[in-house]
Amino acid sequence: MTTFIALAGKGGVGKTTIAGLIIKYLIQNRLTPVLAIDADPSSNLNIVLGVELDWTVGDIREDMLEQVKESLATGGAAMGSLPGGITKRDYLDYQIRSAIVEGSDFDLIAMGRSEGPGCYCAVNHNLRSVIDAISKNYRYVVIDNEAGMEHLSRRTTRDVDHLIIVSDPSIRGLIAAQRIAGFRHELDIRIHHAYLVLNRVQGEIPPDLQDFIAKMDIPLIGVFKQDDTLAEYDAIGKPLIELSEDSPYYKELIRMMANLDSHQ
Repeated sequence: MTTFIALAGKGGVGKTTIAGLIIKYLIQNRLTPVLAIDADPSSNLNIVLGVELDWTVGDIREDMLEQVKESLATGGAAMGSLPGGITKRDYLDYQIRSAIVEGSDFDLIAMGRSEGPGCYCAVNHNLRSVIDAISKNYRYVVIDNEAGMEHLSRRTTRDVDHLIIVSDPSIRGLIAAQRIAGFRHELDIRIHHAYLVLNRVQGEIPPDLQDFIAKMDIPLIGVFKQDDTLAEYDAIGKPLIELSEDSPYYKELIRMMANLDSHQ
């Protein structure tokens, strides 16, 4: 059975860092194979994981839509096929599987750029079908998501076991996290558990923030202190997945994952 872990939060709070280290944890604990889905249009999870990225699902989607436009004159697209008789579903399946980046004990799919003008409903339905089918081959799927969780609702999956909402240590950040937590009740997704994580905390959590957190409807399962080592890795382009196991940041990740396991 596949376990889905999704991360969400406003931009710049460190979702991608935590997603990458979750993948590191899963690999080290032999909870493999792991599929990483980079559902943030900025597509930089590959840098954290230390792999090259050539194609994204967004590129494949736009390329297919161009073929559909060219095919309309012959009636191929109207019948659900592309030039050569291949169906749209089969085309997406082949192209997405070809675009999977293979790492060490993990694979990566990057969703890439957001949609342009035009109708994407049928394409997104096929995309979700393809990615759901691929996901069944993995023990864990980790999704680094954009803030509004649009990819979760339209193009990736309808079932999430653990939603981790990342915030910086500020009232503004927590309000954004609370709004994201509220979205989970409105989307066409089954989210079984949702949690809060604070990132880049300096010193103790101020009492005002503690009070705000206590009133939120999601439990706090991780507090990551500011770590200059992460900034050093970013500065020299060193993959964060290589972060030392002795790092206090990674030790907190291990503790967070133990909290996650207790909610299985």
